[in-house]
Amino acid sequence: MTLLDKDGVRLAVDGAVATVTLTNPAKRNVQSPALWRALTEAGRMVPGDARVVVLRAEGRSFSAGLDRQAFAPEGIEGELNFGDLAHASDQEIDETIAVFQEAFTWWRRPDLVSVAAVQGHAVGAGFQLALAADLRVCADDAQFAMRETSLGLVPDLTGTHPLVRILGYSRALEVCATGRFIQAEEAERTGLANLVVPAEELDAAVSDLAAALLAAPRDAVVETKALLAGAATRTYEEQLAAERAAQARRLRDLAGIGD
Repeated sequence: MTLLDKDGVRLAVDGAVATVTLTNPAKRNVQSPALWRALTEAGRMVPGDARVVVLRAEGRSFSAGLDRQAFAPEGIEGELNFGDLAHASDQEIDETIAVFQEAFTWWRRPDLVSVAAVQGHAVGAGFQLALAADLRVCADDAQFAMRETSLGLVPDLTGTHPLVRILGYSRALEVCATGRFIQAEEAERTGLANLVVPAEELDAAVSDLAAALLAAPRDAVVETKALLAGAATRTYEEQLAAERAAQARRLRDLAGIGD
């Protein structure tokens, strides 16, 4: 069932699996404010009984990043010109970027597990969109690059936090400052990719992973995701306490006496 199909974004739902597809392969799925609004809308439309969200893209590239037309004097038709944005107040710039970021934040919802299926180039905003997902399955031709610094900018679409968490500070700095490409083999070795498969097997591998994620009871997965997501900010003792509290909830639920 297709729930949304607009501005280069399609949302379809099949049982407990929702699939968000980037649908502008002719332009390598470049990103724009309109696409970000559509991604945000897709997030709001994901049904409450969905458990897994797959993010995929049509064509040879996952996403080549921001549409460079945004930096041209004429900008993207119907959109705020980025040159004009530079002349806005600090508050206006902050609020505008915060709206853009909404397209990248909902993938970490506690009740969902999100999986990005990445093939070809995932550059700049495309890299950050892949990083927004909980998990990444990559084709063996996948290439990641954070190219914002080459444009005189910084990554501002939520990508810096997961990048440092996965790679560590020094390697994340090197990747961002140089803008170099990370090939699929390095992505798997460093943890950016959970799995790398031949390009022709990408869809099947993602389907297999989605099925595996659905095998366990939903509430157990939700509790486990919350435990792992919060582990980095808790002390060791706080994490132990969080484990005990989560297990108490699970035991009561299994016994039929939960809230």
